[in-house]
Amino acid sequence: MSLPIPIDFAPMEADTAREIPTGPEWEYEPKWDGFRCLAFRDGGKLDIMSKSGQPLARYFPEIGEALLDLPTAKFVLDGELIVTQERTLDFDALLQRIHPAESRIRKLAKETPATLLVFDLLVDDHGQDLTALVLDERRARLERFAQEYFRGRERIRLSPRTRDFDTAKLWFKRMAGPLDGVIAKRTDLPYASGERSAMLKIKNLRTADCVVGGFRYGAKNRLVGSLLLGLYDEHGLLNHVGFTSGLAIADKPALTKQLESLIEPPGFTGSKPGGPSRWSTERSTEWEPLKTNLVAEVQYDHFSGHRFRHGTRLLRWRPDKDPRDCTIKQVRRETDSPLTLLDW
Repeated sequence: MSLPIPIDFAPMEADTAREIPTGPEWEYEPKWDGFRCLAFRDGGKLDIMSKSGQPLARYFPEIGEALLDLPTAKFVLDGELIVTQERTLDFDALLQRIHPAESRIRKLAKETPATLLVFDLLVDDHGQDLTALVLDERRARLERFAQEYFRGRERIRLSPRTRDFDTAKLWFKRMAGPLDGVIAKRTDLPYASGERSAMLKIKNLRTADCVVGGFRYGAKNRLVGSLLLGLYDEHGLLNHVGFTSGLAIADKPALTKQLESLIEPPGFTGSKPGGPSRWSTERSTEWEPLKTNLVAEVQYDHFSGHRFRHGTRLLRWRPDKDPRDCTIKQVRRETDSPLTLLDW
């Protein structure tokens, strides 16, 4: 008998919220900084599918081996693939695992092995479809499944959850740097495949003052498209840490003129933008260096691997701020590791 749900089954999605919801119908989980996936096992056949429906098993052979080693022949698990380095999450190392060369994949599987953190059970070890059950029932079955099959497994872990609002707030505050946020789930609803009705994600948005060390022109004209942001390190070097591109169209002509008057190498004295990678395009490596006169306050959601993970939002210009005061210390305030939440 095959599994009751297909491998193109869409995982439950999360809507975005600014505040952690409260009430007896909610439970809370860490929002791990990794690759969301569904793992399907049917006898000796295993598929690991990304949220977008892409197969991941070949990139994580150590996870495939661990799942096939579980002493049960059927299941579908919902979870997150992470890579840890020195007791913290390393998303850059996780990205490096997506590589076309089999030899490279095998090498990285040994050097930077991944871990699958499981937070939902969609098909149990008897091949029963659990998606129609409410989360309370699914979680109880997942915990029994984990107790029986995950014990002593290094590469597969049960992701923690709490019903206590104060505990969720503590996670949000103390681990806001390395943790990607908090997930809130409705305990009284079934698994909402492909929908955002039963789960919320709450990110801890913070701000930083950054030096504008350069800019890029837009793709279609000679107006500024994005500002390149820098922070000074302990050695006094200005390192590129990200960008902001949500600039008002009405402001671009005057801003472009101002930026062009400040063009002067080197801009960044440490790491620079536009480094070579397999994702780079010719245009993405082109940028104009600036005198380090301008400081911008930006809002961001996550900083890791020496840069802002996503594009930031420009809040305001800071002419009152000394550029030399824009240091990396601003984004290293929270140091508690979310891995302390796991039973390692």
